[in-house]
Amino acid sequence: MPGANEEQNAMQLAAVRVAINEVDEQIVSLISRRERLVRRAGALKQDDASVRAPARVEQVITNVRGYAAKLGVDPTVVEHTYRAMISAFIDLELKVRREG
Repeated sequence: MPGANEEQNAMQLAAVRVAINEVDEQIVSLISRRERLVRRAGALKQDDASVRAPARVEQVITNVRGYAAKLGVDPTVVEHTYRAMISAFIDLELKVRREG
């Protein structure tokens, strides 16, 4: 039979999971906004090299690491997240450019 502490932990975990789901919904909404902007930017770029733009990628990484540090968030987690997201958006931009 679970103790009161285990039940309390289970209830707290359930509440945390609900909050995480809410945050995930907000993040997906922001990713949607970012995608719209990426598509607009991609339409303005002249070639694949300007889509890949490694210097711009590093500028974004520097920016988000700085934002993370200001908020007390682990900058490495933010960087890894952004590198994955940027990679996915570069693939999308290249696909959109090729499909014209």
